[in-house]
Amino acid sequence: MTKPTTLGHSILSMRNRNPAHVAVKFKTNNTWQSKTWAEYYRDIENVGAALLSLGIKEGDRVAIMANTRYEWSVMDLAIFGIKAITVPIYQNNTAEDVEYILNNCGAKVLVCESRGPLKTFESVKHNCPKVEKLIVFENTCPNPDAITWNRVHQMGESHLKKHADSYRRLCETIKPEDTATILYTSGTTGRPKGVILTHLQAFSEVSEAFPYCGANEKDISLSFLPYAHILGRIEHWGHLYIGFTMAFAESLEKIRGNLTEIRPTILVSVPRIFEKIYAAIWAQVQTQPLKMKVFSWALEIGRQVGEHKLSGQILPLDLLVKYELARKLVLGKITDAFGGRLRFAISGGAPISKDIALFFHSAGILVLEGYGLTETTAAITVNTPFNYRFGSVGRPIGEVKLKIAEDGEILVKSDKVMKEYYNNPEATKEVFTDGWFHTGDIGEILPGGDLKITDRKKDLIKTAGGKYVAPQKLDGLLKLSPYVAHVHVHGDQKKYIVALLTLDRPSVENLAKEKNISYTDWNSLVASPFVQEIARKAVADANSQLASYEAIKKYAVLPNEFTIEGGELTPSLKVKRKVLDQKFKDKIEELYS
Repeated sequence: MTKPTTLGHSILSMRNRNPAHVAVKFKTNNTWQSKTWAEYYRDIENVGAALLSLGIKEGDRVAIMANTRYEWSVMDLAIFGIKAITVPIYQNNTAEDVEYILNNCGAKVLVCESRGPLKTFESVKHNCPKVEKLIVFENTCPNPDAITWNRVHQMGESHLKKHADSYRRLCETIKPEDTATILYTSGTTGRPKGVILTHLQAFSEVSEAFPYCGANEKDISLSFLPYAHILGRIEHWGHLYIGFTMAFAESLEKIRGNLTEIRPTILVSVPRIFEKIYAAIWAQVQTQPLKMKVFSWALEIGRQVGEHKLSGQILPLDLLVKYELARKLVLGKITDAFGGRLRFAISGGAPISKDIALFFHSAGILVLEGYGLTETTAAITVNTPFNYRFGSVGRPIGEVKLKIAEDGEILVKSDKVMKEYYNNPEATKEVFTDGWFHTGDIGEILPGGDLKITDRKKDLIKTAGGKYVAPQKLDGLLKLSPYVAHVHVHGDQKKYIVALLTLDRPSVENLAKEKNISYTDWNSLVASPFVQEIARKAVADANSQLASYEAIKKYAVLPNEFTIEGGELTPSLKVKRKVLDQKFKDKIEELYS
């Protein structure tokens, strides 16, 4: 039997998987629906045939702009199977970026939702002449030119009656060197760049990363990351390759309820999700001394148990008894919030605080950090349930080779590294040296082989005194306060470091209510001595763990959180440092006056 080299083989193998095994779950009219692998395949084949009937050919670009949902998954694999190219667009991208991406990649078809994404496209469609067809995932649409999802299936069925093997035959001929997708980076500076990933990169990643972590076909995941984000997309492809069940969350707002309904065994997420859960838990207990005392005791017992697990030691009987009590009183409620049977969670896309990872480990939730970029098809290193080290991003996966340049930059050579930037040979040339890809991140390889990240090379701050400061480190320490939402650190060529802080509004308002603090509106609460003391303590706690040249000397509390819509965050929730430097230039200058 020929060894599989592309995900085309995985798509076709769906037809022969266990008919009793659920492939996907999603909610319709508040009820969870399930599909078997064979049913899933039929939907994919149908949609692929519909695209063929619309004249889509090998190499054509089909853009998808929608929230994570079952139909997104079907469309992606349908595009794969006919050897076309999927171009994901974040559903919350600005109209300007949507116009740029559609024109840059030359998409012939746009697939989107009939709500926000459709309105965004309609505002720029007169500037996107290459888009010939519009498909919506809903069965009704206010735009008469849009092809509805029901109609797509009807077109596919009609095409398959005349050309029964059309989808399967094309899917069988996918080659590793064929382009699979073009993902546009949600970069913190400048225009997004189109990252070309071939089927070689996609297959290399999922065929090595998921088995390396121990995922198997008995697992079930809850999928909620955007599929325009490489980490979300890899979860989707990994589910296809491994054969585990994947449930689609209703929305980010409903994740909490979906976790208890689906009870996932594995989870793929970004740090912001864990940060918000961490903040919510601490905010609940910090105002009640007795509850806080019990909670802290339980966490300490959990920490001791965690240390024994890390070192491979057997738990002493007295510690085991205390742990069972801690689980019953406190820790079990945290694990139950994740569904009660989570084996591990993968965190990627941005650094997670070591302290937050240790907090969840103490509570019985194993958060494994990995490292990678869109350009490396997500993870090139990852911790595993069998070998993890908090504060590191794990060891190289499979055939990945790493080395550290003289200036500390991490270089990688691997089949997982992108082919090139789309229509941008200059940018491609800048990031490759003798086959080694420059990640733009500073790090070190620890004695045991684990990789540790310091910060983005371009984000490192060099003070007027010549000292280098990593904003990522300060950001992580400040976010240990449940009341801090976002942080922007500044200090390049300055005598000292300053910071802009935004607050987690629900947590602060709940604390104000507990403390009987009266205020007229949110802005007056932010300006109050009560909130200024919260900020002072958060900064003081962070500074206590920093060298004097890293310490934050001055700071300002901003009334509004950073948002994607406001232009302060990328669609993947990373802070746009240069944008913030410009937007809050006067505020930053005040801190230096």
